[in-house]
Amino acid sequence: MKLPKLYNLSSFILLTSLLLLAESAEPPVTCDPSHPSSKLYPFCNTTLPISQRVEDIISRLTLDEKISQLVNTAPPIPRLGIPAYQWWSEALHGVAFVSNSTYGIQFNGKIRAATSFPQVILTAASFDAHLWYRIGQVIGREARALFNAGQARGLTFWAPNINIYRDPRWGRGQETPGEDPLVSGKYAMSFVRGVQGDSFQGGKLGQHLQASACCKHFTAYDLDNWKGVSRFVFDANVTLQDLADTYQPSFYGCIQQGRASGIMCAYNRVNGVPNCADYNLLSKTARKQWDFQGQKVYDCHCWGFSKQITECCLFMLNQTLNHNFAGMDVNCGTYLQDHTKSAVKKNKLPESQIDRALQNLFSVRMRLGLFNGNPAKQPFGNIGFNQVCSKKHQHLALDAARDGIVLLKNHARLLPLSRAKTRSLAVIGPNANIPHTLLGNYEGPPCKTVTPLQALQKYVKKTRYHPGCNTISCSSALIEEAVQIAKEADQVVLIMGLDQTEEREDFDRLDLLLPGKQKKLITSIARVAKKPVVLVLLCGGPVDVSFAKYDQNVGSILWAGYPGEAGGLALAEIIFGDHNPGGRLPVTWYPQSFTKTPMTDMRMRAEPSSGYPGRTYRFYQGPKVFDFGYGLSYSNYSYKFLSVTQKKLYFNQHPSEHINRKSNPIRFVSVSEMGTKLCEKSKFTVKVGVENSGEMAGKHPVLLFVRHSRVGKGNPMKQLIGFQSVNLKAGERAEIEFELSPCQHLSRANEDGLMVIEEGFYFLIMENKEYEIRVVI
Repeated sequence: MKLPKLYNLSSFILLTSLLLLAESAEPPVTCDPSHPSSKLYPFCNTTLPISQRVEDIISRLTLDEKISQLVNTAPPIPRLGIPAYQWWSEALHGVAFVSNSTYGIQFNGKIRAATSFPQVILTAASFDAHLWYRIGQVIGREARALFNAGQARGLTFWAPNINIYRDPRWGRGQETPGEDPLVSGKYAMSFVRGVQGDSFQGGKLGQHLQASACCKHFTAYDLDNWKGVSRFVFDANVTLQDLADTYQPSFYGCIQQGRASGIMCAYNRVNGVPNCADYNLLSKTARKQWDFQGQKVYDCHCWGFSKQITECCLFMLNQTLNHNFAGMDVNCGTYLQDHTKSAVKKNKLPESQIDRALQNLFSVRMRLGLFNGNPAKQPFGNIGFNQVCSKKHQHLALDAARDGIVLLKNHARLLPLSRAKTRSLAVIGPNANIPHTLLGNYEGPPCKTVTPLQALQKYVKKTRYHPGCNTISCSSALIEEAVQIAKEADQVVLIMGLDQTEEREDFDRLDLLLPGKQKKLITSIARVAKKPVVLVLLCGGPVDVSFAKYDQNVGSILWAGYPGEAGGLALAEIIFGDHNPGGRLPVTWYPQSFTKTPMTDMRMRAEPSSGYPGRTYRFYQGPKVFDFGYGLSYSNYSYKFLSVTQKKLYFNQHPSEHINRKSNPIRFVSVSEMGTKLCEKSKFTVKVGVENSGEMAGKHPVLLFVRHSRVGKGNPMKQLIGFQSVNLKAGERAEIEFELSPCQHLSRANEDGLMVIEEGFYFLIMENKEYEIRVVI
């Protein structure tokens, strides 16, 4: 159809304006209300509902234009004045860059860096949901500042990674909040609310997004490349029971509670079905049960399908019930751009399914304000470049590192070191003076970095340094030189561990030991040092340091993850007592013997008859180097259960329907059949007292667990049900209140994947204290 002259003229004006905006490094937006041409299009009318505005856009697109928008690098549509958009940006623990400079964020203008927070696994060790929210807030604000400065081609960020850290060898475990479903779910909820501009409590977001968060990778993804098994072909055999109470809760928290505007499916298959083609997972569960309203991203390319590329497009896009396909929206890569038209022409894919995907995609862009005209006049339009790397943001990065670092050993109270008495210091190790190691992966250029060596030098002027190893792999250890330096120092700090050459995306570990000759270097130095040495471990995943745990010459061990731009300073403050460590491990540290367990075995629950030990603190029945939740402090904390409002809970909801006394003599009730009203009514509170009986003030996470008296038969050995951080001065006491819901905190998944509450005795656990409650059915 030939377009009216006015339509052509207005398109020309809009295209010219877009080109001028691009040349002046302005944000890629359209529909400036001050321009008369914008009134031609209903999609520019901000008084209309977003759904109606999006329908108007879609109605104006040709098939080729529609298909062009289904990939992460969406080109402009000049005749409608629609600018290009880049769906792929990263912000795992700070606004980051992707290796290809054409994607996402650019640090080539006024803004050259962004605040780099600790890698997620260390941030999770703080067990502080409000800290996670504040980090998300900063990342969202700095992302918007980059966009407002014209240095971002999009505002959709493929973070957070909330897969359960099931196996300690996983190269990407560093990106996650750890192994516990409750922690992962709360992290997702808090981080997403912060990034998107919601309140900490949620519910105040409205239709405007500060930036868009995308939870990944949905679901049961925690293997990249192990002994020839690749994530692209791995078929994860997962029970309904494990899916319900381990792999899915974090995504529920992200979508249903955090209200994330994006989710990304995983490369792998689950029980034979590619995640990105699973209708039950992506459409039935996410959209219908959890009310997901955003856009669904297919991780790069089209892995897991047959050789027929059109089949890939069909499975990804089609959401028709009679085919049970997934209903994806946007593809990382070019497969949909290259092959979707063929699927349509062959009548394998209705155009209506492309329209459905575009509805979700343009709705997110609308919520980001990209069709509302001048961004300076919109919500979040006043966030300027001067807010990036502000002192406030950098101080938060320091706080996050301080609160996450975990003290694993402190024999005879070696730490903190005395600044006055430490006249000379030896700092030895391959991780002591490499700034980039502090950042982990999916990193951006930091505002500034201070290495552990540089920070320690500010405390002790007479500090000598030696790397000890040629690289982190330590294939060649310079032990004699390092030993000589150690002999002459009052105190020795060894900074060892891993880096991205040892653990990363697409690279899983084969063992849990320190690389190369690191162990030999540590023991050689510890043997000759004047006093027991301090061992610092920079690593995302657990390492078996049993030798150091039981070596009296190793006085203290600190785990610092990848602590971000301020990690060196935080370490020095802890070592010399300017900060009291309070972090707790968010993942179990297994011994080297665990590597006999195949990484491909997805079962969570132990099977003693076959020797399968199970996984994570909830089900693992084997030796440990350090427990989940373990962490020391320079202070001593004591705990006391003060009150529990319900000591006996009654659930008399026709239990006979669920009882077979021969096969299962234990009474139980289904959570789904109890209903929301009864679940709400059954909530109760637990009040606990905490006292800091030490000589230093400290921030301390309080962890509350529960266990059923009947361990086994699918019940976890214990389960985290609540956590809060408390700041206490020396000698100070505080009271903390937990609100517990039996439907959430006392339930477990049965073999059919249904959440049930069993009758019997439950024990609330806080450190070495227990409190008994009873459930009657």
